[in-house]
Amino acid sequence: MTVLDVQTISKRDGVTVVPPPTDYAEVSPGWREVEHRAHLEVPGALAGAWEGTPGSVRIPHWPYHEVCVLLRGRVAIEDTQGGRREFGAGESFLVPAGFDGWWHTLEATEKIFVGIPESAE
Repeated sequence: MTVLDVQTISKRDGVTVVPPPTDYAEVSPGWREVEHRAHLEVPGALAGAWEGTPGSVRIPHWPYHEVCVLLRGRVAIEDTQGGRREFGAGESFLVPAGFDGWWHTLEATEKIFVGIPESAE
């Protein structure tokens, strides 16, 4: 590989994806998100930049281990037992594969993320 294989992840250069609301068990009114993904050759793996506006989605089985680094905004992760953690700009966290709960975007948010498939363990 050469430096030509290095990818930028941005609105201008990434692969832009708008996940459909049908990807989630529940979606709040007004939910908006967009991803700018890098191309990875590892099945089930994702990496990219994400932007979202305030709203919530329910994900009953998180599809991969997701490492998030918040660049701007504020989010909360809530489990089905009512546990809740909030994260803001400059913080990073990992949502484990199989997590059952909600993603709440509390403020307009931008993050960098990497999704690692369960089978990569």
